Amino acid sequence: MIYSEFPTQEELTELLRRPERDLSELMDTVNGVLNDVKRRGDTAVKEYETKFDNARLDALQVSDEEIQEAEHLVDEELKLAICKAKENIAAFHAAQDVPLPSVETMPGVRCWQKAVPIEKVGLYIPGGTAPLFSTVLMLAIPAQIAGCKEIILCSPPNKEGKMHPAIIFAAKISGVKKMYKIGGVQAIGAMAYGTESVPKVWKIFGPGNQFVMAAKQAVSVRDVAIDMPAGPSEVEVIADETSNPSFIAADLLSQAEHGADSQVLLVTTSQEMAHAAMSEVKKQLEALPRKELAKNSLNNSRVIVVKNENEIVDLTNQYAPEHLIIATQEPHRLAEQIVNAGSVFVGSLTCESAGDYASGTNHTLPTSGYAHAYSGVNLDSFKRKMTFQEINAQGLKHIAKIVETMAGAEQLDAHRKAMEIRRKSIENLS
Repeated sequence: MIYSEFPTQEELTELLRRPERDLSELMDTVNGVLNDVKRRGDTAVKEYETKFDNARLDALQVSDEEIQEAEHLVDEELKLAICKAKENIAAFHAAQDVPLPSVETMPGVRCWQKAVPIEKVGLYIPGGTAPLFSTVLMLAIPAQIAGCKEIILCSPPNKEGKMHPAIIFAAKISGVKKMYKIGGVQAIGAMAYGTESVPKVWKIFGPGNQFVMAAKQAVSVRDVAIDMPAGPSEVEVIADETSNPSFIAADLLSQAEHGADSQVLLVTTSQEMAHAAMSEVKKQLEALPRKELAKNSLNNSRVIVVKNENEIVDLTNQYAPEHLIIATQEPHRLAEQIVNAGSVFVGSLTCESAGDYASGTNHTLPTSGYAHAYSGVNLDSFKRKMTFQEINAQGLKHIAKIVETMAGAEQLDAHRKAMEIRRKSIENLS
């Protein structure tokens, strides 16, 4: 980890730079696969599954027999944990379903909103080095609550052509009816364009490696909506002299083990805490099964000592972390000042792992500084909001001259006449 004390603004800008990836080289591969899937459908998908996942598939969809088999393969304790997490996630997301406004903006002019579920959504669930069955819950549960009619799930199979059983179990209890053993770029292409087996969807959700992320951005140009642009996962931990260095190290490493291109950041006003946490990171790192991945991630990571809390707030809002843990003595005071973050974990006992799995909040969050402008996945991510308006005769009298004047000033005469004709028809009846 790179250590820095009291950096200047220029130095800070460099310290907060994310690891950069040159996507130009892989885009040829990504576009080639997408175009092939668009052109040849299932045949192309099966060939890429053989090439990239070493799986020879007769059928792409997970069968009823495979769903039943998966349920028997999942440990009972894990099943119980998944079901409890589902309850919390469902409770938090259901509470987001609030009434929408209906307003009379002036006498006789009424405007209102209606929330409409996105009819067809696609969920991509990574299944490589870490099969993310927790992401199934984070995406499928709000999709179900929102009322999406068709929920399609894709996740890569193993060499035997089987999807991970915990992913299947989580999907089943979350109401997913159609699961497909497809990974990588070919999965994104199948959902974006549709194939003989896979229905086309209107919006694609879910994390993935750099190929998946590049594919999502490519298909979003003209074919399908996506949840958000995304990059490698990241966490910032804010600490002071009262923080527990063991907790801090565990939080930093829990994010670092995601992958070599993840980034972790420790920001503190205490030099002693910074050094204690760094020592603890080295100690805990040696015991991790994913030690090498985490070690590579730590090369992208920073420990920054600043002068005061104001500098912490400014730095954090500039960085806009995906995950932010505030492990200080008075965390709420700092939390109130944070405006740019994906998800905030308040207090030393609130580890990021809780939000990743079971507290109820969603773990599909904006990375790479996109928290300046994007929210994490929530119930509204699976809905469209349509506006309605209705004008009666009284309303027409109030609003007609306003519209006619504005349309005339913009030199859009047909717009002006559309209102003028109606106004005169009312006046002639008077």
